[in-house]
Amino acid sequence: MRQVTIRIAAWAVLCWPGAAIAEDLPAPLDDAAWPAVDVAEAALGQLLFYDPILSGNREVACATCHHPEFGTSDGLSLPLGDGGHGLGPARAIDPENPPEQRVPRNSQALWNVGAHEYVSMFHDGRVERDASAPGGLRTPLDADMVAGFASMLSAQTMFPVLSPDEMAGHYSENEVAQAVRQGRLTGPGGAWELIAQRVAALPDYAERFEAVYGLAPQEIGFTDISNAIAAFITFEFRSDTSPFDARLREDTPLSPEAEEGLGLFYGAAGCADCHSGPFLTDHGFHAMGAPQIGPGKAARFESHARDEGRFRVTGRAEDLHAFRTPSLRNVALTAPYGHAGSHATLRGFVADHLDPVATMARYDRAQAVLPRMEVADWRILDDAEEAGAIGAAVTAPPVALTEEEIDALVAFLEALSDPVAAAGRLGVPGAVPSGLTVPNP
Repeated sequence: MRQVTIRIAAWAVLCWPGAAIAEDLPAPLDDAAWPAVDVAEAALGQLLFYDPILSGNREVACATCHHPEFGTSDGLSLPLGDGGHGLGPARAIDPENPPEQRVPRNSQALWNVGAHEYVSMFHDGRVERDASAPGGLRTPLDADMVAGFASMLSAQTMFPVLSPDEMAGHYSENEVAQAVRQGRLTGPGGAWELIAQRVAALPDYAERFEAVYGLAPQEIGFTDISNAIAAFITFEFRSDTSPFDARLREDTPLSPEAEEGLGLFYGAAGCADCHSGPFLTDHGFHAMGAPQIGPGKAARFESHARDEGRFRVTGRAEDLHAFRTPSLRNVALTAPYGHAGSHATLRGFVADHLDPVATMARYDRAQAVLPRMEVADWRILDDAEEAGAIGAAVTAPPVALTEEEIDALVAFLEALSDPVAAAGRLGVPGAVPSGLTVPNP
């Protein structure tokens, strides 16, 4: 009986290759994949997401580095937060307030990050669900983390406002940055309370928090702000109406080239080994040899420029240079690519990703999208030993594809673009309660 079954399966693959692929495709998404969202709460979060009042110097909003115009990223290899002006690839250093350094990792896209399936945040997963931790979350603050988060996504939102190079600014410039430098994050006079007081002092926000949460101005905490932002992100950046979704739901064919790419993705190219499930991520961490540029992730007392990825969270040698598998939803909209934004084009990244160890040696540095800044961006790639360590951590075997097959893979990845999500549901507000400038190209 087993031989007959094998022969029938083999015959099915030969006569209809789609039969084998269909077994590997994820089930279509439905509303159960996301938490329910109160639209009034999302509308409050929309204003906060686009309002620079949350940054130390009142110049940077969440949307500065996560703008829908750039696929909910920022169009740069490495972000330029506090100390910059403009948006996207046009962003430049403010000569009156230059930043100390680039933000060390590429700005991650926000598509679907509010879905139930997500178990960690950031490239290294340093904010993640952990049933054994207080509040069910493990974060870099651990026991010092305050309670009151509606979700893991809400907890993640708490951290960019504490980063000097992202939103807080330099310690001599504002009271939020001073609190961060002194280690006063939570409690009275802490950075989060100072930001919450700014928001609560604005009548429009005070009225909205009363309507949505029933809170008086003096009761508004930063967890309430982050909960609203998380509700907005969940609502606004849900993405499940792409051509690929129509393929899953109604078996609507993709273009012939994209169908070929789908077969490669779930077949010979092995992409689905990591980019699995409905969000095209296994939520795991893998060392895939993407080139590292920029300052790296070192502690204040360290002088190196390495970014050791997940290893800095777990301390396990097997996690060296491993980074979170990104979701590929709307990936064609989110250039540049890689944890350090090393590749300007999707096709270029896919081609190099097939054999990253071999291609690192011929990596073209000109494709990095970096605003001019007098910093050492190439310390790691200029050091043969450091660059070699990135390659040595890769365990995945190389994959050989023709140029035409690479084109087909890219065509499939483009079929993951969702016009409904890209257009937005609430969109970009024309103004915010603070009266500060809304980030917009």
